Amino acid sequence: MNLTVSQLLHDRALADPDGAAMIVHGSDPLTYGRWHERSTELANRLVGRGVGRGDRVGLVFGAADWTDYAVAFCGVLAAGAVAVPLSDRLAPGDLRFMLDNCGAAGVVHGAGLTVPGVGWSATIEDLRAETSYEKAAPEPPAPGDPAQILYTSGTTGRPKGVTATHANLAYGCGGRRRPFAHSRHLAHAFPIGTNAGQTMLVNALDAHPAVVTLPRFTPGRFAALIESYRAGTVFLVPAMAIELINAGVGERHDLSSVLLLGSAAAPLPSAVATALTATFPNATITNYYTSTEAAPAQTVMMFDPDRPGSVGRAIAGGRVRIATPEGEPLPAGEVGEVWMRSPAAPRAYYGDPGSTTFRDGWVRMGDLGRIDDEGYLYLVDRESDVVKSGAFKVSTIHVEEAVHAHPAVIEAAAFGVPHPVLGTVVAVALAVREPLAPEELRIFLKDRLAPHEVPAHVLTVDALPRNDGGKVDKRALRGRVEST
Repeated sequence: MNLTVSQLLHDRALADPDGAAMIVHGSDPLTYGRWHERSTELANRLVGRGVGRGDRVGLVFGAADWTDYAVAFCGVLAAGAVAVPLSDRLAPGDLRFMLDNCGAAGVVHGAGLTVPGVGWSATIEDLRAETSYEKAAPEPPAPGDPAQILYTSGTTGRPKGVTATHANLAYGCGGRRRPFAHSRHLAHAFPIGTNAGQTMLVNALDAHPAVVTLPRFTPGRFAALIESYRAGTVFLVPAMAIELINAGVGERHDLSSVLLLGSAAAPLPSAVATALTATFPNATITNYYTSTEAAPAQTVMMFDPDRPGSVGRAIAGGRVRIATPEGEPLPAGEVGEVWMRSPAAPRAYYGDPGSTTFRDGWVRMGDLGRIDDEGYLYLVDRESDVVKSGAFKVSTIHVEEAVHAHPAVIEAAAFGVPHPVLGTVVAVALAVREPLAPEELRIFLKDRLAPHEVPAHVLTVDALPRNDGGKVDKRALRGRVEST
């Protein structure tokens, strides 16, 4: 079934106009009927401003404005234009780069935010106040039309805009059996402008539960949100999971309502997954692996202590394989590049149709991994993160898994730093519960890592630096080690 996002909202509003679609804690719920009404009004205002089919419109909103963002997103799409979701936490230079890169006609933004002077800019209220326009009847978008351009996190270089069509975003939606039917509420704390955040927006359109979030994540607030709404489904990133565990929220809040806890955006260390089972006693802990380029293709892994390093198997018609850089498949057990294939219309880089990331429907993930005989995928490392030390190649994921096993470690990130003889050696940055001397850590790792894998440099930090998508900024950590 090929649908558009606009059709999804129209159909849900018709079937359940008073149903709560999205709730920002402390604010009134956004119902499906009101969502459709406000988005249609906004679409008319945008067309009155001259926004046409295929025009790009930047959307800059903070977490407190999730409902306004949802209205703006669907309003842009209803006008036949392309939404460009952007975080309010971006540096001004990065924000301008992205708006310039996609050729944005204008920007719709949250109240009180300042955006670069690219075309026009307006809040939703600014647009509602305009009266000098003729009521428009935009031509409905088609499933193959572009719906959004989402920028990658840029952890290995300049962010790239990834275009997704309506058919890609709405894939699998609109069925009679709605996802997460075991829940009345689905709680998350993903930021706007990320692939995970966009997945939550689509869940608000299509899934059974109302999607609830909060203006600002802290472990206590998020746990209280879950308890207050008796959320049956929770989505987070590993960094949030670590904060929840370290804050001991399970001792102060009743989190027994959670039956499914999904982690996304980064690998979930097995030590963290094990701790989550104690914090959420009734939850199935699940790790999701995908990328902005590959979605909705993904692998899913319900935490299994017997397969601590696996990110699972492909689901819902998607496929995963290990291949050479040219895309030639490799046999089970052999390490190579991870490629994924979406069952939906594939995505593409905006303005770069010839990119080698996309090939014959397959997406090059930028990760190294292997697949066992039962089809379970194991990540070895980001291709750009592999540490080439002397004659050896070291997996930073493997090092991080071993370091996380130390009871004093809250979170850890491994990376390579220059060495005059070996070329590169392993360094690790740690946030700890109690003092941990480098030599004490190395003794602990002696039986868990090979000599060339043991960190030559150990940096203790209050918290690991992260980008807006929740991924560790290893470039910043590498700079700190190199400057000492």
